[in-house]
Amino acid sequence: MSGRSRTALVLLLVLGLVVLVAGAGGCARDVDTFVFYINEPYVIDPVNAQEEMGINVVNAVFDGLLDFDPKTSELIPAVAESWEPNADATVWTFNLREGAKFHNGRDVTAEDFKYAWERILNVPESGSEIAYHLDPILGAVEMQSGEAAEAEGIRVVDDLTLEVTLAYPFADFEYVVAHPSLAPVPREEVEADPDAYAMMPVGNGPFMMSEPWAPGQYIRVERFDDYWGEPALLDAVEFKIFSDEETAYLEFRAGNVDFTTIPSGQIQSAIDEYGESSDGWEAAPGSQVLLGGELSTLYVVMNNEDEHLSNADLRRAISLAIDRETIAQTVYEGTRTPATNIVPEGIIGWEDGAWEYSRYDVPEAERLLAEAGYPGGEGLPTLQLAYNTGDGHEPLMQLIQQNLRDIGIETEFDPMEFAQLLDVYYEGAHQLGRLGWVVDYPIMDNFLYPLFLSTSADNLAFYDDPEVDEALVAARQIAEEDERVRAYQEIARTIGDDAPVVPVVMYRHRHVVSERVRGFVYSPMILANLHEVWLADDEE
Repeated sequence: MSGRSRTALVLLLVLGLVVLVAGAGGCARDVDTFVFYINEPYVIDPVNAQEEMGINVVNAVFDGLLDFDPKTSELIPAVAESWEPNADATVWTFNLREGAKFHNGRDVTAEDFKYAWERILNVPESGSEIAYHLDPILGAVEMQSGEAAEAEGIRVVDDLTLEVTLAYPFADFEYVVAHPSLAPVPREEVEADPDAYAMMPVGNGPFMMSEPWAPGQYIRVERFDDYWGEPALLDAVEFKIFSDEETAYLEFRAGNVDFTTIPSGQIQSAIDEYGESSDGWEAAPGSQVLLGGELSTLYVVMNNEDEHLSNADLRRAISLAIDRETIAQTVYEGTRTPATNIVPEGIIGWEDGAWEYSRYDVPEAERLLAEAGYPGGEGLPTLQLAYNTGDGHEPLMQLIQQNLRDIGIETEFDPMEFAQLLDVYYEGAHQLGRLGWVVDYPIMDNFLYPLFLSTSADNLAFYDDPEVDEALVAARQIAEEDERVRAYQEIARTIGDDAPVVPVVMYRHRHVVSERVRGFVYSPMILANLHEVWLADDEE
């Protein structure tokens, strides 16, 4: 995802000898620092961490109870060395390891998880938009509405034991707690100065903030030597903020950036120059271009409360008008796949073609447009088509605009920076807009519950179907996995029939890593394993 930034001159000082290498645009770099391109994050405090730029920073600075294997997405221990549910998965016990510390030197305890989670749930004060992660916990909904001061279901048994009671059985809850935003935070630093903490959070992960976030420039973290696990091999990571991927790619080619996005139209030339990774996720010298599948979907969000878009036939017509195959082949050079379901391939339960209207069918689109009361687009005003700038989305939006014009729907672009765009979406001040959903945890629930539950803050389509709400909560309570997956599949088909959003393509990586980098994996969940990465320069 994208945001706002500008190229800046940064001197990177790392624990000893400073080796400056001047590059294009006047940027300087240190051979002991991994330079990781990002757009401006939305937030880097776990209380509201939600998009891939900020999440990668949070993932480096914090550890939660559990984590995901970077290649398989399977659950692995983190601060919790063991965990278990009771017989009906309503009570979960997490046993914390000894020796996990915050960057201020204090031991991490179960109380720190309780504080962090209740900080998220205290929506009236925190304004958090990610409290849905914790919805299953007993008392969580009451906290979000301001009816309770704490969540009844979060109990500290002792310093190293956290017990979580849910409002209903939820066999997949263990996946939820592995999300990076559900890490512990130290009450003392947060409450001493919340604004300062937001810019320089104190975490418990393999890297610690070395200075406050410099908006529009960089976020710098350095190795935390008292980390509970194997210390990071890198001395530091510079999350370098650029306003657009073209500038970042030029800086990569000049030797000033170690990881970046490949701009549209340059994927094949990058493969020719740098070589393609054999599995798509792990980089090595000569196989540096990463094109592995992501557990994420690019879609057009439609405001279902809009005067015109509240008409389901209009939404269906819009979806049928989009030529996904041409978009995949021309905009993304064949590296992405048309999306016929909001759930992407790679998630257990994915079904190709589950969303009936996620296909290219101009005659049917024209028929439904007439059924909606706008034959040939007559009587329908120009619709606003929003998207975030700086991440190369213009070719995509131009094709979508032309597809809609082909059936008589006129649109007007409304481009803006990503942080501003999110605000517009959350306020419901949009009609149509580009958006992507990156998996929080690799289960179907994560594409259906947050995006389409009527009360979810991330339901930016403002879709509201009481029967779907009931079915989503009921599906979570099914203990048997195959039966649970079948329930989610039926829910997905039901939502797809209403066409509240328009799935366009399933994402794949389009990234490249510098030749000096070793051990780097960019996971299907769009998380980098920075604590396991090292640089060839360090060995020379």
